[in-house]
Amino acid sequence: MGLLPASWSPMAPACVLGVCSLLWTWAAVTGHPCSINSQGRANCNGKNLLYAPSSLPRNITSLDLSFNSLVMPSHGTLLMHFPSLHSLNLSSNALFTLYPAIFSNLSALRLLDVSSCSISYLHTEAFKGLVNLHTLLLKNNNLQELEVSLFLPLEALFHLDLQNNALISMDTLVLQLMEAVPHVQLEGNPWVCDCTAYPLQKWLQHRKAVQVTCASPPELWGQDITALDFQDLGCKKKQRFPRADNMTLPLITTTQNNTTTPPAGKGGRSWPYLVGFLVAAISISILVALAAKCKLFHKNFASYRHRPLPDTSSIGGSHMEEGTSWDRDTSGRGDSESHPMPGAAGLHTEDDDGFIEDNYIQPSEQLQEEEERESHLSV
Repeated sequence: MGLLPASWSPMAPACVLGVCSLLWTWAAVTGHPCSINSQGRANCNGKNLLYAPSSLPRNITSLDLSFNSLVMPSHGTLLMHFPSLHSLNLSSNALFTLYPAIFSNLSALRLLDVSSCSISYLHTEAFKGLVNLHTLLLKNNNLQELEVSLFLPLEALFHLDLQNNALISMDTLVLQLMEAVPHVQLEGNPWVCDCTAYPLQKWLQHRKAVQVTCASPPELWGQDITALDFQDLGCKKKQRFPRADNMTLPLITTTQNNTTTPPAGKGGRSWPYLVGFLVAAISISILVALAAKCKLFHKNFASYRHRPLPDTSSIGGSHMEEGTSWDRDTSGRGDSESHPMPGAAGLHTEDDDGFIEDNYIQPSEQLQEEEERESHLSV
């Protein structure tokens, strides 16, 4: 057993480990221009890269790809799977558009910087899969509007930076979703201070945010939105917008693959008016039908209202008795003709043409006349 040389120190094992670590790092970064420190932070800043290096180790915790010429894929993800990546800096790349699920394989990501990327459009599922994202930096872009479903996957979002974009107004539902984000920055946008800005004003007053100023109309340029009156915003009367803490979220369904169904658009709000119109139309139709039925009923009821026939005792006998009087002898007929019946003037006279129908002559009368005629001839 030989003795250790006098020059050997207790720090020698640490140096050996440091040399091995550097050699491993050098081997890992061979083939790409990025530098990786001992904490797993990869710096690819300003390397004129078109795509993220594919040879980066999977266990890196931070990746800086700022000031490059990255090309965003329209399908699939931007980076390979990095289960330990917590910070991603893509600032100062001409990205223009963030396509759906482009960061979906970075579930551990906590900071995403896409500022100064000339972004004018964000797909509604651009941030799909970023359930642990804490900070989202979108400043110095060209965003003109924000979709409601854009922030639905960002359940852990704490800081949202939207400074210096092209936002002119903010939807009430977007403000409601941003109410769950403690720190929101909206300065430097060309806000239009008209009546549509009233929800934003109330939201800012409730949040006690930093000063957000108007860009138009010219007479309100540079004024703090929260300090304006509703009349200054051009509202004819004070609007009643729901407060952000009292507003109810639309129904949002989430499936097992983290796909979200966005809430219905504004067109879905018209169904109560349609139902009311149908109910009113049906009610009016029923009333018209009832009115017509009532009118027809009165008409038919009036047609059946006849006067009762006069009593036979008041007019000295019925028409039947007048018909049977022909069975009596001729003296009886003469008396009845010479003495009209009392009360007969009050009756409606029947049509009488002066002739007696044959069916009123009884057979007994015909036989009597024939016998008288034969006896006269014989005399």
